[in-house]
Amino acid sequence: MIDVLIADDQALVRGGFRALVDSEPDMRVVAEAATGEDAVTLALEHLPDVILMDIRMPGSDGLAATRRIAADPRAAGVHVVVVTTFELDEYVTEAIRAGAAGFLVKDTDPADLVRAVRVAASGEALLSPSVTRRLLARVAGAARDVPAPPGLAELTPREREVLVEVAGGLANDEIAAKLYLSESTVKTHVSRVLTKLMARDRAQLVVVAYESGLVRPGWNGEP
Repeated sequence: MIDVLIADDQALVRGGFRALVDSEPDMRVVAEAATGEDAVTLALEHLPDVILMDIRMPGSDGLAATRRIAADPRAAGVHVVVVTTFELDEYVTEAIRAGAAGFLVKDTDPADLVRAVRVAASGEALLSPSVTRRLLARVAGAARDVPAPPGLAELTPREREVLVEVAGGLANDEIAAKLYLSESTVKTHVSRVLTKLMARDRAQLVVVAYESGLVRPGWNGEP
């Protein structure tokens, strides 16, 4: 069962998300929060698998709440998917840097939101396609101003290959097929890359790959 916490200051939005999540046989809403402070408190109390987090809320906003949750060792298994009406570049990059595993806009199709919950709960990263394109372009454009993380030099050639494919948006089974590896081997490489780069999840690996210049828009089929 996937436990979900919904954080949004609008009761109508929370109710809609709750109805959607609770209609799935493998999901349940364990708590609702109307502020960032409440989101942090309830996240640490319930330790849900996924939090659907609004950005603009009274007091401590969703970005601050995400940052606090991601920094707390007790919430290591909690995955935040930011859901907002504001598809602004600075929010996207800040959300990922804060520790979010995904970013969706509120006009996302209900089926895609449900899929986002499942993907985030599995430890994968999920971003809206239009958001992803703009995120990568923005991060790559600023890459020259961001020093490469020390762990990048420690990656083996194969680990760099895997990181490139992760940044291209491929899932483990797709990477395995492309690089002629077993899926378990890919998982091992991804785990080692996460450790060496001190990244929380695959979403942060995407940012690291583009900020360091290891990949650029136009690679792996991105626009």
